[in-house]
Amino acid sequence: MANAQLSPGFIAPPAEWTAPNAAGPFDDMVAVPGSQALTYLEIALAASAEGSSLLMRPSHSDYLAGVIETARALDVDIREVAGTGPFGPDLVVDPPATLASDAVLSISQPDLVAPIAVGLAGLASGSVTVTIPESRSRRPMGEAITVLRSIGCDINDAGKWTVPLTVHGRGHIRGGHVEIDVNRSSQLVQTLLLAAPRFDVGLTLRHVGQPLGSLPDIDMTVEALHRRGVYVDQPTPTEWIVPAGPVRARAATIEPDLSLAAPFVAAAMIAGGRVSVPAWPAHSAQPAARLAEILVLMGARARRRGGALTVTAGAERIIRRARVDVSEISELTPILAALAAFADGPSTFTGLKPRTGNESTHIDALVDNLRAIGGEVEELPDGIRVVPRPLTGGVWRADHDYHVATAGALIGLAVPGVTVDDIRSATADLPEYTKMWEHLVRGSRAR
Repeated sequence: MANAQLSPGFIAPPAEWTAPNAAGPFDDMVAVPGSQALTYLEIALAASAEGSSLLMRPSHSDYLAGVIETARALDVDIREVAGTGPFGPDLVVDPPATLASDAVLSISQPDLVAPIAVGLAGLASGSVTVTIPESRSRRPMGEAITVLRSIGCDINDAGKWTVPLTVHGRGHIRGGHVEIDVNRSSQLVQTLLLAAPRFDVGLTLRHVGQPLGSLPDIDMTVEALHRRGVYVDQPTPTEWIVPAGPVRARAATIEPDLSLAAPFVAAAMIAGGRVSVPAWPAHSAQPAARLAEILVLMGARARRRGGALTVTAGAERIIRRARVDVSEISELTPILAALAAFADGPSTFTGLKPRTGNESTHIDALVDNLRAIGGEVEELPDGIRVVPRPLTGGVWRADHDYHVATAGALIGLAVPGVTVDDIRSATADLPEYTKMWEHLVRGSRAR
């Protein structure tokens, strides 16, 4: 019996962390690891490809460790080889002829890993039990379970609509037609699209519900399928058709995670000087690719040369007030709001989802944090308005989110005494974060 018990995968620094102040302008090159989202997509597709895939410069976050261990427990061979970048080993993924049976998947991050775990388990050749540690919350999975059953997965959840549950795999999933609210269930939609080429009859997925908002995660998934030879037809903006067929093996270099780079390039606008990120793609499906144009709107200069993006503070380090629709880049709202706290006037960020789910919790934390250190924030029906005010030090609540945590570090560049209450919220996604940030700030003192 295979058993996957997930562990954090890195040594956590002390939880409380005092953000260092910038003593002068920056002039640094900051490399970031591969995109977590793109690494996930490539691992999921490589696990069912026709042969071996090499993933170069992948992400090595906690979340990806969970995905990798889940796949390994189902007999997908994922091994580390010498890396082509500074952030750890590359990955070779060899899919098995059939996925393992009689496996027990104990997943430490149920909200993130559970849908793909259950989806993969349906393709196994026997029973697979999916469980989580006792200390983790058991959020309802009713919609995922209902949808997976409708396309042929045999799932026994003991009537509880959550984990633990057992999937009785038959080595294949029928597939067919699914109607789902894509706005509410984008992660489940990703799981279905990624697994669809392995379904007996493929998948036709149709959105039902409110008009569709922005779909950057779905767009990235469709592009990843195309790169592996799977043609996804979209006859209407609310319908996706994925035929049954092979998934091509490939060697893939993972783009840098542009979202992880956001606080570093934004730092130049507060401290002055410039920060460069190498290997910034000329064209990318990552939503954070819009970051450069937004920073220019807020007063920076941005230039891509020799493959690197360089962001330089504007004249006299003035940050301009701005009105930005963040519907496609809502995760970056904390970074932009931190900049807006030092702007030459009020800034408005609109396009945020209604206040339900994890995302709204992070926005709530951002609003509370800014108010606690003297900032003025007005909450809008679909966003926030940030009014610059003199700021003071204080405790900054990270709220288990990389961008909320690093927004506190950004403000700390100019405001002494800002303490992030749990910097592990940042290092869970970028284990080297504190070391990289402190190196950036030390460089300003050396000049």
